[in-house]
Amino acid sequence: MHRSAKIVALGIIGSAPCWQQTAIAADCEVISATHSAETKGEALHMSRALAAKSADELGRKRGWKQVSMSPLKVNPDPFFKKVRPVVPQNAIYATFVNEETYTTCFTGVVVNYVCTSGAKVCSGN
Repeated sequence: MHRSAKIVALGIIGSAPCWQQTAIAADCEVISATHSAETKGEALHMSRALAAKSADELGRKRGWKQVSMSPLKVNPDPFFKKVRPVVPQNAIYATFVNEETYTTCFTGVVVNYVCTSGAKVCSGN
């Protein structure tokens, strides 16, 4: 039921005049959150939790009554950019997508596991 409501809403938005689409896009921002941990599960869980917290903080900052999140692939964010400026493909061990975030997990330089979660956050007003 929830998924079909999203499809109907997207169809309505898609048929809206161009000026309304621009206004809708202005009420969205991309966020990402990275967390490291000794276990894969903790890195994944905490990066998603940080993304949700960032979305809530963005909503408060922008004065939105509600926020909605949708998964968006972002570049993995290495902590130690002097040692590893970008995350090589062979360091990525998994990606996880749920209703709110797109998460890429990779092996860390100093800690075992790191995950970066990305999302498009929009006003739910």
